[in-house]
Amino acid sequence: MMQKQNTFTGLFAGLAAASIWGGMYVVSKVVLEVIPPFSLLTLRLIMGALTLGIVIYFRKNKTPITKELFWKSLLVGFVGYGISLGFQFVGTKLSTASNGSLVTSATPAFVLLFAPFLLGEQTTTRRIIALFISTLGVVAVIDPRTAELSPTLFWGNMSLLAAALTWALYSVLVRKVSKSVDLLTSSAVMLLGGLPSSIAFGLWEINTQGVGPITWGIIGGLLFLGIISTAVAMFLWNYAFAELPAAVASLTFFAQPVVGTLLGWFFLAEKITPLFLVGGVLIGIGILVATFEK
Repeated sequence: MMQKQNTFTGLFAGLAAASIWGGMYVVSKVVLEVIPPFSLLTLRLIMGALTLGIVIYFRKNKTPITKELFWKSLLVGFVGYGISLGFQFVGTKLSTASNGSLVTSATPAFVLLFAPFLLGEQTTTRRIIALFISTLGVVAVIDPRTAELSPTLFWGNMSLLAAALTWALYSVLVRKVSKSVDLLTSSAVMLLGGLPSSIAFGLWEINTQGVGPITWGIIGGLLFLGIISTAVAMFLWNYAFAELPAAVASLTFFAQPVVGTLLGWFFLAEKITPLFLVGGVLIGIGILVATFEK
């Protein structure tokens, strides 16, 4: 059985990260009405890297990063923040929000696919069962009846699938890199890895679409997205994959739609169905089954 302290800390980190992302969509929706997506991503990555950089600067025990590990971390960040989030933006624009929730929920399954080849982690029957139970839960939470399979959404859905695939690859690579480098430092470098593509697309957006009026509310939203949703949440996600087997850490991703639905119920008076409650219980059971493995 995995060490209990590391297990619970890793689980908490993964669940906290997914919960933050589940709650950030309300803020993102408001900010995106003023700032285009890639421009917003650029600001998030810069603020996130600066936040982690400040923490590293004031930390007593500083661990230097070698040139080789710097470039490895930068490449991993490019996969996650340059490629995966780019596909997510395109997919969200060309498809629907419900399709996005459903398709990206395939991320843990892709993690289970990559982990044996890149990490040498065994795909056990227990982990497969845990993934199946949790997937049933997330399908119940999202309710696939709301998905649209129109041919006009094909490329959007393919982009969302690519986003799920590359985010799974990023997450597995985080675990691989974290074995030989300080996690806080590498997390900051990974955020920088997404900047080349986000800056290029962001400049194009500003030239073609422009930016709306920046109010104090927008500034507050930017600070939340840059510091909490990026610096804090991304580090917590990386920490979960550093401490837990990839197949176990990936299941915490399913907390995202649960938290999003709960916030919709609390702030927007959206209804919570019995199917949602069943789904939440199944996700919890799946995580427990995967965690307490001998």
